[in-house]
Amino acid sequence: MPEETRTKGERTHQTIVEAAYSLFLEQGYAATSMRQIAERCGLALGGIYNHFTSKEAIFSDLIIAKHPFHEILPLLQAAPGETVEEFVRNAAKSMVGELGRRPDFVKFLFVELVEFNGRDLPHMFQAVFPQIAPLIQRFQTSRGELRQIPPFVLFRAFLGLFFSFYMTEYLLAGTPAAEMQENALDHFVDIFLHGILLSSQ
Repeated sequence: MPEETRTKGERTHQTIVEAAYSLFLEQGYAATSMRQIAERCGLALGGIYNHFTSKEAIFSDLIIAKHPFHEILPLLQAAPGETVEEFVRNAAKSMVGELGRRPDFVKFLFVELVEFNGRDLPHMFQAVFPQIAPLIQRFQTSRGELRQIPPFVLFRAFLGLFFSFYMTEYLLAGTPAAEMQENALDHFVDIFLHGILLSSQ
């Protein structure tokens, strides 16, 4: 929504979310208080409670608003490729590249899982689900013979495999193991497309 069309309340709401976002990144979720968030955005402590009942409510709003799949899903949809293999290779590179530009998301995901046991993930899924159907259609309409795998399972496997690639890249960065991963993303794509077993002729 353009800034000039927002009400004062909507602008204040967004300012609170942005202030909490920067504080959570700077000092962690547990170490951030509602008072600090209010001070960061220039509000009295009571004023912040006109918009959010708790720090947890701010985080719930934030993880949905800042989730990288808002950017990733349109990138996947726009990935070039007429065949399934071309599409998967380009879409995987787009997804991993965008996640690489969002290191904040790893921190927020762990807070969501550790502090809240994944409580907000169903709401997040509902927010991005309308963008998933066109991507499933891309798998089905690209040239190439697909096995009889339910389309949503196929897409879930894609997201899971390439998110795990990003996470292991993140965790292995700076270790000797990172040096033994030449062309690792290409190998992950090959595993997704063809599995790990040699085909019997």
